[in-house]
Amino acid sequence: MKLSIYSLKKVLFQGEARLLNCKTIMGEITVLDNHETFIGVLTAGIIKVVEANPSTSSGPREHFFPVKSGFLEVKPNNEVRCIVEQ
Repeated sequence: MKLSIYSLKKVLFQGEARLLNCKTIMGEITVLDNHETFIGVLTAGIIKVVEANPSTSSGPREHFFPVKSGFLEVKPNNEVRCIVEQ
């Protein structure tokens, strides 16, 4: 999936991801390829991103972003956007 994570100050992640895991007001959610469209409010926690294309022989790279709040939008065409406050 094409994933973009933006904070108020910078782009935290932009690229192809295999998995996005985060906390919403409805509970924890994991977004995978071709997820149903969704809009959610993020709560304080850690966003975990697993890259789709491993850049190392040890496997896919994982990224962790602490957030205070934000929004998550899963769009058609396998595109996901997060706008977060850190």
